Amino acid sequence: MGPHALAGLLGIAFIAAYTQTLTGFALGLIMMGGVGLTGILPLPDAAVLVSILVIVNAAQVLAKGWRDIAFRQFWPALAASLLCLGIGYWLLGLMVSASLDWLKIVLGALIITSSIQLSLKPQVLPKTSGASSFAGFGAVAGLMGGLFSTSGPPLIYHFYRQPLKPSAVRETLVAIFAINSVIRLAIVAGSGELPSASFWWALTAIPVVIAATTLARRFPPPLSPVAMRRAAFLLLFLSGLSLLLPAALSVLKSALEMGS
Repeated sequence: MGPHALAGLLGIAFIAAYTQTLTGFALGLIMMGGVGLTGILPLPDAAVLVSILVIVNAAQVLAKGWRDIAFRQFWPALAASLLCLGIGYWLLGLMVSASLDWLKIVLGALIITSSIQLSLKPQVLPKTSGASSFAGFGAVAGLMGGLFSTSGPPLIYHFYRQPLKPSAVRETLVAIFAINSVIRLAIVAGSGELPSASFWWALTAIPVVIAATTLARRFPPPLSPVAMRRAAFLLLFLSGLSLLLPAALSVLKSALEMGS
C-alpha cells in the first residue's frame, strides 16, 4: 500500500469513527463505501479491517458501560445474528468469484437502503418487542455482517424503537456488533483467507479511530443531533449511489454486448 493510498484510508477511517461517535452508527458503512469508491483495498479485506475497527471502538465504549447491556434483548439478537453470519460470509465468497461489479451493486444498494432507514426517526413502541422479533432483526444483521461487516442498520432501527434507556440501547448494540466482528474474524482466519501482508499497514487506522472517537466526544461540532443524522445520511446516500451506478452500468453494458 503506497503512502497516498494509506493516507486516503486513514482519512476515511477518521471520518467514519468521528461520525459513528456522534450518531451511533455508520462506521462500517462509511468505511466500506469509501473503500469501494476508491479501490484502496479489496472489499473482502476492507470488511476484515472494519471488523477490527469495530472491536477497537467497542472496547472504548464497553470499558465503562457494559453494565447497561439489556441482556433479555441481547441474547436472541446475538444468537440469530451469529447463526446467519456464516451464510453472509459464504455469499460474499460467491459474489467475489462471480463478479466484482455485482459485489459493488449489492454493497451500494445496502448503503443506500441503510442510509434511508437510519435517516428516519423510529417511533418508540408502547412495550418491548418479543424475543422472536429481536431474533428476526438479528438474523438480517448477521447476513449483512457476514457480507460486509456492516450488521448495524437493522438492529439499530429495531432497538431504537424499544422503550429502553438510551444507554442500554447503545451498549447492547455495541456489544452485539463487537461479538459479531470477533466471530467474523475467526471465520476468516479459519477459512485461510486472511489478507495479504500489505494489508497490515491498514491497521495504522486503529490509533486514528481512537483519536477520532476521543475528539468527537470532547469537541463535537456545533450541530444538532438531527443535523448530524442528516449529514451522515447524505454522505452515505451519495457514496452508495456513486458505488452502485457505475457498477450497474458496467453490468448492463456487458449484458448488451453479450446479447448483440
